Amino acid sequence: MIDDEPDSERVSALAPFRHGIFRAVWSASLVSNFGGLIQGVGAAWMMTTIATSSYQVALVQASTTLPIMLFALVAGAIADSFNRRKVMLVAQTFMLVVSVLLTVFTYLGLMTPWTLLAFTFLIDSGTALNNPSWQASVGDMVPRNKLPAAVALNSLGFNLTRSVGPAIGGIIVAAAGAAAAFAANALSYVGLIVVLARWKPELPVSTLPRESLGAAMGAGLRYVAMSPNIGKVLVRGSAFGFSAGAVLALLPLVARDVVKGDALTYGIMLGAFGIGAVGGALISVRLRQLLSSETMVRMAFAGFALCAFNAAISDHAWQTSLGLLVGGACWVLALSHFNVTVQMSTPRWVVGRVLSVYQTATFGGIALGSWIWGVVADTHGAETALIAASVAMLAGGAIGLLLPLPQHAVLNLDPLNRFKEPHLGLDLKPRSGPIAIMIEYIIREEDVAEFLATMAERGRIRRRDGARNWTLARDLENPSVWIEHYHTPTWLEYIRHNKRATHADAVVGERIRALHSGDEPPRVRRMIERPTTAGTALVMPKGPIEH
Repeated sequence: MIDDEPDSERVSALAPFRHGIFRAVWSASLVSNFGGLIQGVGAAWMMTTIATSSYQVALVQASTTLPIMLFALVAGAIADSFNRRKVMLVAQTFMLVVSVLLTVFTYLGLMTPWTLLAFTFLIDSGTALNNPSWQASVGDMVPRNKLPAAVALNSLGFNLTRSVGPAIGGIIVAAAGAAAAFAANALSYVGLIVVLARWKPELPVSTLPRESLGAAMGAGLRYVAMSPNIGKVLVRGSAFGFSAGAVLALLPLVARDVVKGDALTYGIMLGAFGIGAVGGALISVRLRQLLSSETMVRMAFAGFALCAFNAAISDHAWQTSLGLLVGGACWVLALSHFNVTVQMSTPRWVVGRVLSVYQTATFGGIALGSWIWGVVADTHGAETALIAASVAMLAGGAIGLLLPLPQHAVLNLDPLNRFKEPHLGLDLKPRSGPIAIMIEYIIREEDVAEFLATMAERGRIRRRDGARNWTLARDLENPSVWIEHYHTPTWLEYIRHNKRATHADAVVGERIRALHSGDEPPRVRRMIERPTTAGTALVMPKGPIEH
């Protein structure tokens, strides 16, 4: 974890480039993204030549996003449980091998629509494995106060390649065929693999055993479910992906049928989208300083609706490309803002899983939208599908009236590291349990209302971090006495639960302790439950106060 640096660096959108590993990975990713976009142009245009329906053309876009929806949560759990650098190396090597096979199959003339979809699905399955580790690793490369700028630079890098990559991809496909485009993509992985192999990050060593994959996934889902602000991002991201994905999914049909172009026309249109996205990335940091989160996202929905409507009514490539400039900027403004909001709202121990859930929601929306808008285009034409999608985008922006995004905030989500394992009177094993925790508070009558409101937040944090059956009770004979009670399945999970506390969580604990009016700190009892047939419950001695 990199320490924060002076606030003065926050004003610079290029500040992350001062960190060598970020520069190296960013540059290598630029080349890799360039190859991926060339491959995407080759796959999309090849499908227009071998497909028997518009539905199959739209499925190319769906096949690139469906793996992220299906595998992102597993990939997020892997990102938080294993060495992220090694996970990225495995993913990049897998994509290299699949890309080589795709090139060979195409060169030998063995490609069918469903074979092409299978290869694109496999390549983007590698992307699904790579993305949570890559995005979570940004926090290992730059300080937390530079995360928004780093995310914007990543978007900038991808869209720099998008501004010229598709056009070059179109030239390659037109001149040498799809196999050449696929070969270029295979070569583009080599540089990033070399950079990752040489990177040796200094990461904190966990003193706890690794969670099982199922438990890690459950912890990630629980964290998201108990974090209302993240839930709002998921809904808005899914709505944006569902509606905005129509433009990219149907753009090959727009190039071929609406403006009567060829592979180069399609590449130029994608390039216009990329140029707009570069502009969006360049202004995103400044807009975050000037506008509220909700205003930025509503602008993005409205701008993309305009882009889709223009693509539907335009029969000139230049007019469609102008609209795509706006669409590209809005695409980056929305998705990068969603990404930043998730990262700035999530501690490091679970960030890979939360990002993966966000990707599942957003790219699941894109995959579902690509399929639905493809069906509509197959039945009623691409123009009608795009007009319908633009209406859906306006509706997605209106969701903000019910679920507005949280305001920009910087929380200290570094580990609190105050908890020390207490000395026990019993010889417990890590898997011993269940463990019951009771904490006793003395609260004055005039402080009860504030205490209850604060404990509601405490209960949410407890459950979010793994506590079960959390309750708050009041003593009937001595009403000033309140008991907080919860369980963990094992002693190991109790320790893990306490080590997940952050400095932001500690603010709630400090408010509660300020309301406690006893002469001694709140009394903590830790107990292990036992069946009555084996004797009564065994009480652990008092220990230090928890976070």
